[in-house]
Amino acid sequence: MNNYKNISIVLLKRLLLVVLIYQASRVFFFYMNTDVFQTFNLKTFKGGLLFDFAAIAYLNIIFVIAHLFPGNFKYEPGYQKWLKLSFYAINLLFIATNFIDTIYYRFTGKRSTFSMITAKGMEREAIGLIPSFLREFWYIGVAFLIFSFLFWKMLANFKQKSPIEKPTKNILIKQYSILILAIAAGLLISRGGFRKKPIKIVDAVAYGELGNSALILNTPFCILKTIAKKEDIDKVNYFKEDELTSIYSPKISLNPNQPQIKKNVVVIILESFGDENVGRGCTPFLDSLITKSYYFKNGFANGKVSIDAVPSILSSIPSLMNNSFISSSYSLNKIHGLPVILKKEGYNTSFFHGAFNGSQNFDQYAKIAGFDNYYGKDEYVGKEAFDGKWGIYDEDFMQFFCNKLTSFKQPFFSSIFTISSHNPYKIPEKYTGKFPKGTTVIQECIGYTDFSLRQFFKTASKQSWYKNTLFVISSDHTSSEGDRELDRTNIGLFSIPILFFDPSDPKFVGVNENNFQQIDIMPSILDYLNIKTEMVSFGKSYKSKENFVVYYLQGTYHYIRDDYYLAFANNKPIGLYNWKKDVYLKDNLLSKDPKRTGEMSNFIKAYIQTFYERVTNDALTL
Repeated sequence: MNNYKNISIVLLKRLLLVVLIYQASRVFFFYMNTDVFQTFNLKTFKGGLLFDFAAIAYLNIIFVIAHLFPGNFKYEPGYQKWLKLSFYAINLLFIATNFIDTIYYRFTGKRSTFSMITAKGMEREAIGLIPSFLREFWYIGVAFLIFSFLFWKMLANFKQKSPIEKPTKNILIKQYSILILAIAAGLLISRGGFRKKPIKIVDAVAYGELGNSALILNTPFCILKTIAKKEDIDKVNYFKEDELTSIYSPKISLNPNQPQIKKNVVVIILESFGDENVGRGCTPFLDSLITKSYYFKNGFANGKVSIDAVPSILSSIPSLMNNSFISSSYSLNKIHGLPVILKKEGYNTSFFHGAFNGSQNFDQYAKIAGFDNYYGKDEYVGKEAFDGKWGIYDEDFMQFFCNKLTSFKQPFFSSIFTISSHNPYKIPEKYTGKFPKGTTVIQECIGYTDFSLRQFFKTASKQSWYKNTLFVISSDHTSSEGDRELDRTNIGLFSIPILFFDPSDPKFVGVNENNFQQIDIMPSILDYLNIKTEMVSFGKSYKSKENFVVYYLQGTYHYIRDDYYLAFANNKPIGLYNWKKDVYLKDNLLSKDPKRTGEMSNFIKAYIQTFYERVTNDALTL
């Protein structure tokens, strides 16, 4: 029994060491992202410990059995060597994800899940960008190697202290009892203790300040909780059908009393052009264009990654799922977006993306959405302009885009997604030193893409189709490089420029201060063109009296109406703020304004349920 006691102590020491490493990696995560998180207090620590215990219990239940299963086989040197190596390797693999997210979190705003690391269309991107990430963030690799070395050196070894003897019946009963108790304890810990339902990712909101969830969570837990999850969206049933439609309906009917305007439509999606990068000296052309456009001052993205932006902007489908719509199990749903609607009106339709074909599944989305043609890196024709990583430099690809537009029969609808203002932040060598470095690593590339946009408009303005075109410009999402406290709030993390520019209509100029989101772009374009249609849209036209915005991030729904912002998670409101007056979201009005809380909660519930029913029942068309 002495050997069994010794191996039990070895197991406890190994698990305790893993717990300490998880805590150390959280401190490192916080240290590397101190400008993002509000606090790291005792409540955060306790919450983090709960999720760490759960992840470690999930991962190591097999090792509990391997260490404690009765029998003398486990005292053999060969078995012990295998046990130590496998324990080290499996735990180290998942610990590595914590270190990866130390940087990756800046780009996504959330801990990585299984669907994020296995997303279709991202494989080549990841392979191409890994070398540049390793060069830029070399210190993360160094920190991980140090942790790996210390982990191995500190990992307890089993030492046989007494001769191996055949266990008696009583000893076997004791050992099996210990094993069963250990497994039971592991299962209890993995579910978060004595609770009705196992602990979930969204439960992190209960253990810290609003916006601190990623600090409380750990990446292994998020991966493990989503690895076997087949559904991309959580089922809800807040209201009966009649009550649901009385609160919110996504059906929009446009019935203009003016004749249709047969204008070309060009939608330009700018990579990472969040509000944190606009109006700060690195976007002189866009800043100038804003003054000549109909500009939505309070513009919002409906997601935090590029793959969320395309269905939001072009099909009015928000990102309210645990996975991006394009890579979800619902990606083949029928879509009644801009390509389909405008094609019925006689438009030629096309989608352009300068990255390699297949990047982020945009080529697949283009087919499903109804575009006539997709143009990626493979279709590019022009001088050599490959950035060496994943696509064609913006200036060259936008000139190619302009030339293709000139060749299309009018009216045409076309969209382009830029790529250069993205890690690894490369610009052509001939422009070295031309653009201001700015205050963050991305802003030089933002300056280059802004210059590319200027060159596009310079060429486009000479074309016959130019004055008969409505240009719509939107960022896909904010960047990871906001350097002001305002950029890091749950409002600032989604604040982007959105503008409509019609060179033939000098009256269509001004600043709209209503809340406007990417999913509002589709109905707004159709409304501007006086196109009669009925559709499912989770947004609203710029002419609408509605004034709301909805977005989602890792279990929390964010709902803005007028001057108020509501955070909603775990089927209940968790924060209400007057975001116009309280810009840093410090004064929680949840208990001070119960009437508004109730009204806003009912709307977001109805919105979530409607989205769930429409997506899961393939009812995104009428």
